[in-house]
Amino acid sequence: MPNDTDTRFSRRRFVAATSGTLGALALAGCTENSNGSGGTTNDDGGNSDDGGNSGSNDLSGTIDIAGSSTVFPLATAMGERFTNPEDEGGAGHTQVEVNLQSTGSGGGFANHFCPGRTDFNNASRPIKEEEQSACGENDIEPVELTVATDALTVVVNNDADWVDSITVEDLATIWSAEEQPEQWSDVNSDWPDQSFELYGPSDASGTYDYFIEAILGEEGPGHRQDYSATEQDRTIIQGVEGSEAAIGYMGFAYYSENTDRVKALAIDDGDGPVEPSLENAKSGAYTPLARPLFTYPKKSALAEDHVAEFARYWMDNSDNREIVADEVGYVPLDDDQKSEMQDRLEAAIEEAN
Repeated sequence: MPNDTDTRFSRRRFVAATSGTLGALALAGCTENSNGSGGTTNDDGGNSDDGGNSGSNDLSGTIDIAGSSTVFPLATAMGERFTNPEDEGGAGHTQVEVNLQSTGSGGGFANHFCPGRTDFNNASRPIKEEEQSACGENDIEPVELTVATDALTVVVNNDADWVDSITVEDLATIWSAEEQPEQWSDVNSDWPDQSFELYGPSDASGTYDYFIEAILGEEGPGHRQDYSATEQDRTIIQGVEGSEAAIGYMGFAYYSENTDRVKALAIDDGDGPVEPSLENAKSGAYTPLARPLFTYPKKSALAEDHVAEFARYWMDNSDNREIVADEVGYVPLDDDQKSEMQDRLEAAIEEAN
């Protein structure tokens, strides 16, 4: 089963989980935040209560999280702050251990969350009907919480000077299981006679699922399989960086930390090329590759105080631009979205108890 505990983010203090296991993260961080009790927010979306470090050691326990590699950096940032005892912005719950594993959305549901091994599953697409059924067979009820918006990003080598933008149609042709073009020139005669090197997420990934839905179509020919598939987004970056003829795709946060290593393509959905950016994702201009990101707490786990408070903390900071946008690289929730998610979470906590 693929595992990606990518620790290369320069602006994030990640500690890698042991490959193939749920590794404990020694979580530390600082920014505007809430104390998990739903206080008021300041202009940056942070919490203006003075709960920070005071009364921080009243919670204890373990929180196990698996799922999406795309949501992984955001979950890590929230976990850092929830357990951080030192910085002014930290909630300081030092007796809570947050264990994170990046397995892909589908891998997390199938192998961890629905069998009852984790408290949360992160996902870069909504839970599927068959996953809901699998969870139900084990009396597990997932609670869908939107946490941010991503701009799925298509990247090429910096020396690929023949392409700065690509149409949705050409992108579909490149990745089609039916057509499977071998060279760039097979798609566009203005492109060179160079053989594709393809890099992307595995079929356990929500990014893979979303790419099929948005680019290839649910009823389309399917995603070609003769590519380097991985749940390690750094491998996609490395592969594309290493070959002039390479092309790949991943979540925006991973690209945003490597803008000097690869080139992002603008996407033309019929109204001209639009570059992947937080602003274009938020405005709706970046179609069809802007997408919501989710975390799914297990409702029964929300009866445990430390799990419920972590979920509250995440939702309280879901509009925090400093964390979600500036540090991680996603679009924060707006006020209405945040309020809706908080209400949904509180209802689930009440039902769990």
